[in-house]
Amino acid sequence: MPVVKKKRKLPNADDNEHKRKITSFTRPQIRGARPISEKLFSNKKCLAWFHEYAGPDKVVGPEAMEKFCEDIGVEPENIIMLVIAWHLEAANMGFFTKDEWLRGMTLLQCDCTERLQSKLDYLRNQLNDSVVFKNIYRYAFDFSRDKDQRSLDMDTAKSMLALLLGRTWPLFPVFQQFLEQSKYKGMNKDQWYNVLEFSRTINTDLSNYDEDGAWPVLLDEFVEWQKTWSAS
Repeated sequence: MPVVKKKRKLPNADDNEHKRKITSFTRPQIRGARPISEKLFSNKKCLAWFHEYAGPDKVVGPEAMEKFCEDIGVEPENIIMLVIAWHLEAANMGFFTKDEWLRGMTLLQCDCTERLQSKLDYLRNQLNDSVVFKNIYRYAFDFSRDKDQRSLDMDTAKSMLALLLGRTWPLFPVFQQFLEQSKYKGMNKDQWYNVLEFSRTINTDLSNYDEDGAWPVLLDEFVEWQKTWSAS
């Protein structure tokens, strides 16, 4: 799904406390080491860069986000946009606030389009780090859910899972088929977290699945469904 195009209400100052709550667990210590450009980072230049996209609401919204993606050469549905949002600790899909922009771009030492473009390979490679990927995966749950709901609606969950696990988990196409025909209308945080652990623990061989383990019922049902599906 497009990581940056889903429209939500504009964030405001009252969202700051909530934003800190949903993103604080996503900041691993390993994020400190980053390539440093030869030229010094300019906070003033970074702020001017933000205002190139931010409208009168002082926020980069969905339409401006499309222009931002075009300028840096990244499709809105590319997973790299989720990595950028994670670095900015963005609270709402489709929006970057000024505080989020300045905080994240300062950490990345990016104050212009060219500098961010030079970091794209670095950001992409972060997905190969299992600890960083786990934090991005966990962040994606709160980032992509409606803030008045505790769970992800199933359509959003399937799209985000495809973005995050579709390229690395061989069983994902089968799991996606299971979700398509299942009774579930949404996915809660416990289920979301466990899908990642399941994909790493089981990977391709469901015979390794421990039925007496502490997996959510959703995954028990997936294994049972897959066995029936394979036998038919």
